[in-house]
Parts: sequence; structure tokens; C-alpha cells
Amino acid sequence: MARDADDTTPITSREALVEWLAAGAKRAPDGLRVGTEHEKIPFYAATHAPVPYENGVRALLEGLRDALDWAPIFDREALIGLYDPQGGGAISLEPGGQFELSGAPLADVHAAKAELDAHLTALEAVAAPLGVSFLDLGSSPKWSRAQTPVMPKQRYKIMSAYMPKVGDLGLDMMFRTATIQVNLDFTSEADMVEKLRVGLALQPIVTALFANSPFLDGKPTGRLSQRSQIWRDTDAARTGMLPFAFEAGMGFERYVDYALDVPMYFVKRGDVYHDVAGASFRDLLAGRLPQLPGERAAMSDWANHLSTIFPEVRLKTYLEMRGADSGPRPHITALPALFAGLFYDRAALDGASQLTKGWSAEQRETLRAEVPRLAFAATIQGRTAREIARDMLALARAGLARRARRDALGRDETIYLAPLETIVDSGRPLAEQRLKAYRGPWGGSIDRAFEECVL
Repeated sequence: MARDADDTTPITSREALVEWLAAGAKRAPDGLRVGTEHEKIPFYAATHAPVPYENGVRALLEGLRDALDWAPIFDREALIGLYDPQGGGAISLEPGGQFELSGAPLADVHAAKAELDAHLTALEAVAAPLGVSFLDLGSSPKWSRAQTPVMPKQRYKIMSAYMPKVGDLGLDMMFRTATIQVNLDFTSEADMVEKLRVGLALQPIVTALFANSPFLDGKPTGRLSQRSQIWRDTDAARTGMLPFAFEAGMGFERYVDYALDVPMYFVKRGDVYHDVAGASFRDLLAGRLPQLPGERAAMSDWANHLSTIFPEVRLKTYLEMRGADSGPRPHITALPALFAGLFYDRAALDGASQLTKGWSAEQRETLRAEVPRLAFAATIQGRTAREIARDMLALARAGLARRARRDALGRDETIYLAPLETIVDSGRPLAEQRLKAYRGPWGGSIDRAFEECVL
């Protein structure tokens, strides 16, 4: 998330929260947008050392601010992000210095590709003189937690203190993982529910397709997506597969009730983040939060709270697909292509619903538990993740072809599925290819990752 909300409109009822979510519905088909987010881990190319905030990450932000003429985002005195005042994307920092582009909501994947290219071109011009490069892995391959820089954001200080109370790997999630996400629209409550269910069921398959985090602490972890495994032990109250979403009666109200019961991290007032970790949003609504007596919730509190909930698919005024490891450039555009094809074509969405129909909550959770280690070899109802991925890609390809959004060369969006189709055809996610290199040409040296796993 690029910056925390500041909307001071008072929340007068639970119904106002439901209406806030429902207001996100867009008109189909022309009003449906695709937003791509990706995180990348910076390092010094000469030494393979992490990049600290002072004289490092801050310099990157300052250089991009001047080059792009984007507006700064401050946390007190610290420059912690940038945003395009013309309504485009934003740049933000994850806790360990992971550099994130939160892309604008765009008409198609071609536009997302152009946005990515422009971002990386501008970033390279700033980073190269500083000797900084970026990993394309889903987890930090070498540095320990203690060696990883800490970004000067108040919310991260609060989260860092709370995470060890609710899971063993929450700090690894914050400081040592990187992801690709895609944000997609819904047209109605029923459309939201269908897409949420399909998206949740298929996130483990997405993890298998994009598995690209086999290293941590300088060696293989025994898993192909260590990032996904880390999420499984982060904070059960705010992560996971949302089994309630598949129950009768699911809708905006049910998600609001879920979110209200997720413990809070903070309340932002002015420039100050007040630590209320573990507190109830219901108490803030009622004006009886012990840490801030009499303070009542504003819409910014709701928006900020929703940004601290981390299920495999997250609902805001749009849907976020959160299952993919970070990866090379073709992967960053492959994820939005995959879900634009599945979600923005009626026949493809129907096919995806049928593909996941009948999977029980227990089966979905077992699949999610097995994928970090097994990737394509994980199974559900007698089918492998690879078989399901092949069907998923076929549905997406057909959906994109029917969408018929073409670039200047007359190509439709199916061109962006090519890297995923290659992976499925070979049966080897990127993590397996990099493990093979580690055991072969790299000679067991993780430092080679800083030469070959680079954006």
C-alpha cells in the first residue's frame, strides 16, 4: 500500500462500512480495470549487501521524485514513498526496504506492461549510479532478519512488536518476502462473491505457477515457495483462505463482520500512529477504545484497517490476488493477464467456477499447505496442481482472446501468458530451475543469485 488514508468522514454505522465496499462496484465491461503491484528487493551489486534507508533507499526515492515529478509521501520527517498526482501509480517501501510499485488502475495488460517498463527504466537510471540492483526472487536469499534494514515507518514499528505474539514467521513476512499482486474490479455483490471464491480457491495454484522463493539464510529451505510457507505462520486472525466466503449468505456484510473482528494495529491521527495492536475496531466504532478514550472511527480508519488484513484474496473496493511470489519482468505482467482473462470474460469465469466447484474447505486448506513444498505435485480431488494450472491457463487464454484488447502491433493480451504456459509445459516452476542452478553451475553459492536473479 502506497500511503495510508486520511478521510476524516465519521463512520456513523456498520451499514456505512458495507456501503463503502459496495460503492466499489464498476460498470462492465469498459469500466473494469487492472492494477498491478510488485515488490523487489534492493541490494548493492558490488557487495551483495542490503541497502539501508539512509544514503540508500532514501536516495532512490529522491532520485525518482526528481525524475518523475511525483509527489512525496512522508512519515513524519522520513520520505517513505511517492505518488503520481495525476492519478497514476505510487511507490512505497515494505518493512525491509522492498521497493514496491503500486500500479494505477488501467484498461488492459498492455497498459500495465507500458507502466512497468516506464517504472523500471526510470528506476534503473537512478539506481545504477548508486550501485543498486534488484532481486527478482520472492524471498530474501541470504540476509538474516538482523542483517535486513528497517524502514522508518511508524506502522511497521507497531507491527514488528505485535507479530511475534501471533505467529513465528510474521517478521520474516514483513522483512524478507516479496510478491506480485493484481487488483481487479467487480460489478455487483454477486460478482464480487463469485470472483472472491474463484480467486481464493485458485491462489494455491497461482503459488505453484509463480513459485520462486526456494532460498533463505543463504541456502535452500526445502520449499519451492518459502514466501507462501511464511504466510502460513504469520497471523491466523488476518491471513488464510477465508472459509466463510464459501458459505451461504456471503456478501459485503459478511466481509465487514469478518474485518471488524480482525485485531487492529494502529489508529492514525494527523502524523501520529497510535499503537492499539490487538484492539477491536468495534470498540473504536463505539468510542470506547481503551487506548484512545472517546475517539471515534473515521473512514480513513476503516481503509487503513482493511490494509492490515492479509488473506489470500483481499476485498477492498476491488479484489486483490495475493498468492504469487515476486519474479522477473514477464511474471509481473503474466499475473494480471491470467486474472483479466479469468475474471473479465463471462465464459472464462464460469469455467473457473466449475474448475473449483466441489472443493471443500479442508481440501482447499490442504492444497495450500502442500503447495509451498510440492508446487505442481500437490493434489486436490485426485488432480495435480499442474493439471489444474493447465486448465486455468486455457480458460484465461480463451477469455483474453475474446476480450480482444490489442496493442499497437495488433497483438491481444494472450502474449503475456507465454511464460506461465512454458512453466506448465515443462512442469518446472522457476524455483526448481534456480535450485538446479544452485546445485550445478552456482556450485552451492547463494551469491550467484545476486548475479542471475536480477530484474
